[in-house]
Amino acid sequence: MTDTNVSQIFQPESRTLADRVCEQIITAIVKGEIPPGQKISEAELARIYGISRGPLREAIRRLEGLRLIERKPHIGARVVQLSLKELVEIYRVREALEGMACRLAAENMSDDEIESLRALLFVHEQSVKELDGRSYFQKEGDLDFHYRIVNGSKNSKLLEVLGGDLYHLVRMYRYQFSVSSSRPQRALKEHHQILDAIAARDPELAEMLMRRHIGAARKNIEQKLNTALEGDNNGK
Repeated sequence: MTDTNVSQIFQPESRTLADRVCEQIITAIVKGEIPPGQKISEAELARIYGISRGPLREAIRRLEGLRLIERKPHIGARVVQLSLKELVEIYRVREALEGMACRLAAENMSDDEIESLRALLFVHEQSVKELDGRSYFQKEGDLDFHYRIVNGSKNSKLLEVLGGDLYHLVRMYRYQFSVSSSRPQRALKEHHQILDAIAARDPELAEMLMRRHIGAARKNIEQKLNTALEGDNNGK
């Protein structure tokens, strides 16, 4: 058997392993189990996930493509860490574009899509209750309220922008800045209000509520980061 044949046999399995581990690492980064700024150790990740270096390196390359990991000269690979300025800029873009997506969703989502999204919010509500309101973790894609709204806009360019490179990075900060605060309960309530406006086919209200929702999340992030910076400065 030639080396080429061996590669052809194991390549599909390697891709499957890379997919699985990539998803697991994404979840760990989003939840802060691998925090922003932490150096990536291939040996440690290979041990944790029980995977060989080949599929792991493929998973890490994908994570770089998703902008969750960045590689710097003389430092190596690290989980990306945005500045307050970069975060605020991203949230202002989200505020405008997701507001537009919500307006279009009110016009274009089918009744079945709306009812399916309402059922998803019920699942989210049960999850928040189980965690005593401490966090609100939404899985990616069709299990993510915001993704479903953008998809429901039926605008491929909006989906390309909001569901593309920055998607998982935004998920990471959405989750980590909602933990241990009153934000999860408020966010869930705001999601219900947004969906009610979409179901009522009220584009103006839907857009206003989504913009207000993301604006509140941005202010929450600014407040937490400014408090952390003040604490660091006082400790010096």
